[in-house]
Amino acid sequence: MFNGSGATIDSSRLLIDLLAGSFEVLVHDQRGLGRTGLPSSPDSFTMAAYAADGAALLDHVGWPTVRVFGISFGGMVAQEFAVTWPERVQRLALLCTSPGGEGGSSYPLHELDSMAPEERAQVSLRNLDTRFSAQWLSSHPSDLALVQQMAEREAGPITTEQREGARLQLEARRHHDVWSRLGEIRCPTLVACGRYDGLAPEANSEAIASRIADSELRRYEGGHLFLAQDPRAPAEIVSFLSV
Repeated sequence: MFNGSGATIDSSRLLIDLLAGSFEVLVHDQRGLGRTGLPSSPDSFTMAAYAADGAALLDHVGWPTVRVFGISFGGMVAQEFAVTWPERVQRLALLCTSPGGEGGSSYPLHELDSMAPEERAQVSLRNLDTRFSAQWLSSHPSDLALVQQMAEREAGPITTEQREGARLQLEARRHHDVWSRLGEIRCPTLVACGRYDGLAPEANSEAIASRIADSELRRYEGGHLFLAQDPRAPAEIVSFLSV
């Protein structure tokens, strides 16, 4: 499992538990986040390095092949992993993510820090789901609960090292581009997206699926958090990976 931007094992327990109900799950805190320290050189923060971390972890536990689940930023890492080591991937699930380059990039999260707090809050809300507004959330309590849960996660305590790890992760993310290499992925692949995703637009998932021969695209009713918004999504994704 490759996790999303800024996410850790601790902050992703619900998602890990979902997968652990059907699989033995291997997941790690990405460099500089959670309980994983910063490498000595900032130059080591590249998408290739994040993918290599996954390969090294597989070698460490002795798994020659694996079914890969990548969500958001983790979907970008999963693509990089799958084009670099296609022989190690049995099945691949790419959720709410982007290929980069001419295939389309996700919203540039590194730009949020330069915004005024009110603008940043509005953009972040629309990134989660393009329908989200104060009026929408007032009449959709389940979506409001998701927004509050995300806000609580982001407001949690963070060390100086973890803050730097998150910054460098976003810097690596802005250079993500596997568009020209997606054809090297040979395994059955599920590309899943939310119809109202403002962070990784639906068109980006369509582009990914167009480049992978053995792929299928599934659209869900929701935004970047469609896995929690559309009750069909969790079971269908687990079912795909279970074949």
